[in-house]
Amino acid sequence: MNSSFEVFGLPTGIIHSGEPIADRVIAAAEKVCGGFEEGDVLVLAETAVATSEGNVICLAGITPSQQACELGEKYRIDPRTAEVVIRESDSIVGGIPGFLLCMKGGTLLPNAGVDASNAPPGCVTPLPADPDQSALAIKRAVKSRAGVQIGVIIADSRTHAMRLGCSGVAIGSAGIPSVIDDRGRSDLFGRTLEVTKRAVADNIASAAELVMGEADECTPAAIIRGIGLPMGDHLGVETIDATECLFMGAFAKNRTQW
Repeated sequence: MNSSFEVFGLPTGIIHSGEPIADRVIAAAEKVCGGFEEGDVLVLAETAVATSEGNVICLAGITPSQQACELGEKYRIDPRTAEVVIRESDSIVGGIPGFLLCMKGGTLLPNAGVDASNAPPGCVTPLPADPDQSALAIKRAVKSRAGVQIGVIIADSRTHAMRLGCSGVAIGSAGIPSVIDDRGRSDLFGRTLEVTKRAVADNIASAAELVMGEADECTPAAIIRGIGLPMGDHLGVETIDATECLFMGAFAKNRTQW
């Protein structure tokens, strides 16, 4: 990878349910940085992608189950939102006021990714149904329209253990490796690296979020240019089992639902 690169935020305006997001980002890229170039990495906020795909849920049409009502009361959550979270989760691990802690697709995350931020009033947006396929479809749309090979990352904001604030994390990826294995390389003193793997897609997602924002910026996408990642048929974000995770492994043996 190159030691220097550029990051361009792509203002798109409000994206409406069912509106192709590729059209918006291609138009924004033309205005901001002269269009897409070979080797660019496009980062997209998961809410914008889910909205584009029509994955917006109106809470007025949700009837909460008894479990949702109990969880809503315990964790101070609208029971209709709790019901959507239950439906989107593989399992509910616990929670704190305002959030349920869930397992979904091999990942631990709050509210199963269900988000009211940047959703229409009275609505919530779950994560895209298949973030990797969403990334692949957008990658192909840019290739068809702009004639260049790019990488695409679908990003979400997550908190990390014992840290305040959010940073970016890749939940879908196409065209670039999500992790680069540095095992076998030497450190400054010649010692061989035995476990080091770089979460490239997550790092790119965090860099992009510096210009994308989390509030009313209306910039749900960014281009990372000049990073020098190999482009190819890579698809997906690598994950590990909970028992292999440094943070979760210590507790997994006491969590039968994991």
